[in-house]
Amino acid sequence: MKYIVLTLLSFLLLSSCSDKKEKIFPERMPLTESVYASATVQPDSLYQAYSVVVGILDKIWVEEGDSVSKGGPILQITNTSPELNTENAKLALQLARENYSGSAAVLSGIRDEINAAELQLKNDSINYFRQKNLWDQNIGSKVEYDNRKLAYELSQNNLNLLQQKYNRTKNELETQVRQAENNYKTSMTNTSDFTITSKINGKVYAIYKNQGEIVTTMEPVAAVGRSDKFVVELLVDEVDIVKLKIGQQVFITLDSYNSEVFEGTLDKIYPRKDERSQTFKVEALFAEPPATLYPGLSGEGNIIIAEKNETLTIPKEYLIDDTHVLTDDGEKEVSIGLQNLDRVEILAGIDENTAIYKPEE
Repeated sequence: MKYIVLTLLSFLLLSSCSDKKEKIFPERMPLTESVYASATVQPDSLYQAYSVVVGILDKIWVEEGDSVSKGGPILQITNTSPELNTENAKLALQLARENYSGSAAVLSGIRDEINAAELQLKNDSINYFRQKNLWDQNIGSKVEYDNRKLAYELSQNNLNLLQQKYNRTKNELETQVRQAENNYKTSMTNTSDFTITSKINGKVYAIYKNQGEIVTTMEPVAAVGRSDKFVVELLVDEVDIVKLKIGQQVFITLDSYNSEVFEGTLDKIYPRKDERSQTFKVEALFAEPPATLYPGLSGEGNIIIAEKNETLTIPKEYLIDDTHVLTDDGEKEVSIGLQNLDRVEILAGIDENTAIYKPEE
């Protein structure tokens, strides 16, 4: 009799404790699984402009927020050395061209010498062959014949040497002209390096230097990006990156637009992990962007990786170690599928008629 009373009391106590626990039943509802990411809005093709030369910032052609066309000037750096080098290269080029084809060309003098040598050769040739004909007839002296022959051969050699000198000088002058042209082009390129221009059609978002400051090659001087297209940079935890694919739907909320939700599409996945934050960067494009956007606007993004129109779900807080739930018959093993921040899909183990209890913390 005493044993029966104790058993009854234990049963009543367990029943009383069970009644005090929160009891619910699994529900069928739509479920979407997504990957969370922090979001930052940036202009498309945003880049930092650097100078390739060192100098003093002399002029700022645009202001922050101004539109700029591709090739349009942004900043002007001054340095007198490149200007002097360009002027010297220009003078050297003019001299080389004058020597080659101008009124005082070196080749003209050699050409005149060749003409004179040709006349001398013609004269010596006539005298030689006349004397040779006489000598063949045993008329005249041997000395006179030898002199005429020697003069003819010397004239031939002199003409050949002058022609070789002409060709050699012409090649040298042509080479000097080409070298002077290259030096002038190089100096012109160096001079153009002192004007920093835009690489795209867009907007100047930042200028990091003031007029009169020293500009080096190590520090950016401006930030330029497109004004008609913005991207959303998302930082995704490394445990979630393998779940992402190009084209997945993204829901974006921005702090500047309160609770308004914007739709987008995953457009790019960067393969390199940031070792400091242990995250990967991905980019999304707005389906319909907000009317006003600024670089650096922050918010949150949820990338949809799976969804079902209807499935059996329970609140996440009712799971025990992600594998069990507490029922009237004690702990029961379950298989789970999709999950979001609040709920998880039940694939097997319990059904809609199974009462489950919230585990004690």
